[in-house]
Amino acid sequence: MPGRVIYLMGPSGAGKDSLIDASREPLRRLGCDVVRRVITRSAESVGEDALGVSLAEFERLKQQGGFALYWRANGLEYAIPVQIDEWLDLGRHVLVNGSREHLAEARKRYPTLLPILLTVKSEVLRHRLVQRGRESADEIEARLRRNDLFLASGSSNDATPVIRLDNSGELSATVDHFLELLEQAGVSVKQDQT
Repeated sequence: MPGRVIYLMGPSGAGKDSLIDASREPLRRLGCDVVRRVITRSAESVGEDALGVSLAEFERLKQQGGFALYWRANGLEYAIPVQIDEWLDLGRHVLVNGSREHLAEARKRYPTLLPILLTVKSEVLRHRLVQRGRESADEIEARLRRNDLFLASGSSNDATPVIRLDNSGELSATVDHFLELLEQAGVSVKQDQT
């Protein structure tokens, strides 16, 4: 049986990178690979462990079919390498750091994907964004408004419900809850991988 895409979404500053980093070893034990995104941001930029490429290189890879998924957000281009299809075919699960706005498109390609929305209270998000120091005060306020609208709507642009995971508290508690959600959804090591 093929593996499943775990599609993690959430606003910038919600703690997706921290959750992914803290979950790597338990995810590996579940037969889940964490994919490294391709982003048109320099490798020297502060942020996630991603492959930073130029816009020209990104376009070249896209034209050559090197991406399973790609989208534009926050003035940058993002992509998931097509290599995940091989992992899925081998029965491995794949954790993707995805985009809320791109969920419907991702679900077209991976109908069984498990959408998980990492949420965070606005006051916690404000503190994290200020501490991170990547955005101006106006950009932070814009992010907070988008977060409030999204939380109020209760869904994404895709009508399909998503699993919500609150990351306003301790990261260790969020990791535990994340792993419980995966177990409840049937994400586990395939029999032939044990």
